[in-house]
Amino acid sequence: MPPLKQYNKVENSYNMAIIKRSNIAPLNDKLTVTIAKEDYIKGFETSLKKYSKTANIPGFRKGMVPAGLIKKMYGQSVFQDEVIKTVENEMNQYIAKEKIEIFAQPLPVTAEFPAMDVNNPSSYDFAFEVGLKPAFTIDAKGIKATRYKIDVTDEMINAEVERLQIRNGNMTEPEVAESEENVLNVTFTESDKDGNEIEGGLSKDNSLLIKYFAPKTRTTFIGKKTGDAVTIELGKAFEEKELDIILADLGLTKEQADKHFKVTITKVGIVEKAPLDETLFTVTYPNQTITNEAEFRDAVRKDIEGYYEGQSRNQVHDQIYHALIDNTKMEFPTDFLKRWLQTGGEKQRTAEEAEKEYPVFQDQLKWTLISTQLIADHKVEVVAEDLKDFAKQQLMSYMGGQLGALGDNDQWLEDYAARMMQDRKFVEDSYHRISTDKLFKAIEAEITSKEEKIAAEKFAEKLHNHHH
Repeated sequence: MPPLKQYNKVENSYNMAIIKRSNIAPLNDKLTVTIAKEDYIKGFETSLKKYSKTANIPGFRKGMVPAGLIKKMYGQSVFQDEVIKTVENEMNQYIAKEKIEIFAQPLPVTAEFPAMDVNNPSSYDFAFEVGLKPAFTIDAKGIKATRYKIDVTDEMINAEVERLQIRNGNMTEPEVAESEENVLNVTFTESDKDGNEIEGGLSKDNSLLIKYFAPKTRTTFIGKKTGDAVTIELGKAFEEKELDIILADLGLTKEQADKHFKVTITKVGIVEKAPLDETLFTVTYPNQTITNEAEFRDAVRKDIEGYYEGQSRNQVHDQIYHALIDNTKMEFPTDFLKRWLQTGGEKQRTAEEAEKEYPVFQDQLKWTLISTQLIADHKVEVVAEDLKDFAKQQLMSYMGGQLGALGDNDQWLEDYAARMMQDRKFVEDSYHRISTDKLFKAIEAEITSKEEKIAAEKFAEKLHNHHH
């Protein structure tokens, strides 16, 4: 823990306000802002005049209300607002000019403001605490990682070929689901663990084989019929590959795999597998010319290899993340941040809740500091074209082969990307994902990694045990 900095009588004057800064704990300072009447009185008078022009008071024409009445009715609240606004402006100027790197926002030392009287303007003192960001060094180039090479077996290819045959086969509709080969048309509805639907939660239709669920979950669907429902937790109901597909379809991330959904059966089916012929080959790979089973199986192999190459790269990124978090030493103003968790955010928390949530909160702060620094060091930039390409890739991924024939440059895709660029939430979320991905790729290119062959089952265990 760094020693307390020895400054407790530092004064700076911005405009007319006087700000004193004193150190009260490691990485924790106190700012006392003293403002005089001259600092805020003109702003107060201007605000009061605006009220007089817009106030709608019975018996008076708009804009003709006497100043004395306006002051009597609104003066005290306008006065307090102007004083507080002036204090905030002065403090923000001070922090910017002194280049003080702080966490979040300053916290008032006391919950009560000093007594303010519109009829007796005076000088006022306001005290705030700030949490200071720590100094730290990052050794990204020293990271050593293992790049796993997954062995794609004939069994894996057989299973994927069968899945494609079932997906494109003919379906009949029995009354009850009798085996793991039954197809279920279902509606995923976000719920609590007891199956009570969450208002405004996600809802999405899907179609999947019972055997795509994890073994323990499959048994709960055997014997069910149309209209029946089962409540699941996504991360427990599906194994790794199927979970990735379901999360992508629901628009969720790995970190949201603990969400619960009520899965309501809308139809039970059994599929007569599609034959291995050119009809299946064309439907599955519309952009390729495949004329026989051997070529089809080779295309399937390449798809599986591509999937695992992506997963292997993500696992390298996971190793990089943990190496950076574990090996970058950093101090934090812990007590200040716990108080900020209680009162400074959008959600108010008890001391017990803040204590419980703090470890995860600190890790998030640590990663934010590390990634922000590395993004600057590596000059990572996200441009509009990156966002457009990301939107197109998402749509291609969701639609699969149905959209494959259109190609990247199709006007329909361009129009879709242009619409998504107007969606603020999409742009913000995508910007974060793209910049993070670019950062990991930049670090990946400069670290030392060794290749290691691994079975798909063993690799799945690693993915299950390490996520960030």
